[in-house]
Amino acid sequence: MTTRRASVGGHTHEFADLRALLAAATPERSGDVLAGVAARSESERVAAQTVLADLPLATFLTEQVVPYEDDEVTRLILDSHDRAAFAPVASMTVGGFREHLLDPTTDTTSLAPGLTPEMVAAVSKLMRLQDLIAVARRTPVVTAFRSTVGLPGTMATRLQPNHPTDDPSGVTASIVDGLLLGCGDAVIGINPATDSPQRTTDLLHLIDEVRTRYDIPTQSCVLAHVTTSIEIMERGAPVDLVFQSVAGTEAANTGFGVTLAMLREAHDAALSLGRGTVGTNCMYFETGQGSALSADAHHGVDQQTLEARAYAVARAFDPLLVNTVVGFIGPEYLYDGKQITRAGLEDHLCGKLLGVPMGVDVCYTNHAEADADDTDALLTLLGAAGCSFVICVPGGDDVMLHYQSLSFHDALYARQVLGLRPAPEFEGWLSTMDMLAPDGRLKELAPAAVRALTAGVG
Repeated sequence: MTTRRASVGGHTHEFADLRALLAAATPERSGDVLAGVAARSESERVAAQTVLADLPLATFLTEQVVPYEDDEVTRLILDSHDRAAFAPVASMTVGGFREHLLDPTTDTTSLAPGLTPEMVAAVSKLMRLQDLIAVARRTPVVTAFRSTVGLPGTMATRLQPNHPTDDPSGVTASIVDGLLLGCGDAVIGINPATDSPQRTTDLLHLIDEVRTRYDIPTQSCVLAHVTTSIEIMERGAPVDLVFQSVAGTEAANTGFGVTLAMLREAHDAALSLGRGTVGTNCMYFETGQGSALSADAHHGVDQQTLEARAYAVARAFDPLLVNTVVGFIGPEYLYDGKQITRAGLEDHLCGKLLGVPMGVDVCYTNHAEADADDTDALLTLLGAAGCSFVICVPGGDDVMLHYQSLSFHDALYARQVLGLRPAPEFEGWLSTMDMLAPDGRLKELAPAAVRALTAGVG
């Protein structure tokens, strides 16, 4: 354990170990205050950031925030580390690494196998919002299944047709609503009201029928537990993507009822189905700052560093999609719009630097100090940052999960204002359905598409 010190304003601040240094250097958020690890003053935060800027990147290979012998996520991070990919930045400090990333000539994508989550979390703590945006924009991560996600100049969408009772008519109506507004190119993904194998299978067949009937180049996912997905794949269910929520410590993943071995089994099973057409990325992971703390599995580590560690879990399985559900856990972890905005941009950058196809659920709970202005702002900033995909629900109000997210119209706004396009295969389908104007803009409620997609919907 190494104590590090820095003086600010005539006062010397001490940081007992790497965990304490990273936590104190983190921009303020309510979750770290709740955990008792946050900086006690702005002076202490500045001191920690000063020490962190001078810390050699290689330190993260010899000092661990969660012990190697106690945690399979730590073992995954260190055992899979690519020293050859790390070599170009091995002699840098965290501050020097920040300057390197901000250099527009730097190839940020090639570094991913050589970076650990603690490294990227550390450098993000030294960045202002424009830095987080600028570096992420130059770090595309491209994946594919039936559509290609993450290409520069595109922003895909998850069409989320949740229903409080999983009613087939209600789910189908939401799917049609989203498709008519150009959404669904990343995935049509349902959070089921219950996690039963039969309900999950029924919903998968529902999406698959819509997809095949209209030859839509997208993928389906019912966000059941990974063990449910394994069970129904053995029964022949039409599983495109296997979903699982993951976190940055073994103990937090145990709270989710999941291990790395389970994820490997599920990945291999989904891959063997061969359902992809333009690619083989067949996993979908969700994360969120505060999940380890809410499970009392944070080991005294700040929530943003643990969030980055969750991306190391995800990248081990070559996912098609990963997204942080920023703001969903509540104001106990991200108090207001300012904290949610920063967290969303941090998560997006850290995931991309680690080689993860990163999306964001731009959302908040109704008891948070946030509103639609905050989601508008974060969506716009993420679009500028090259976010791979966002999540959209009818009217921006998820009636099953009871939180506020983006609407289908919000995605239209971002694409139009920022000049972004859907996934290329999906854009081709929109054109085939006569839903695109000559300039590439969506024809909202195009008559031919309305007639085709609403035929038989009851």
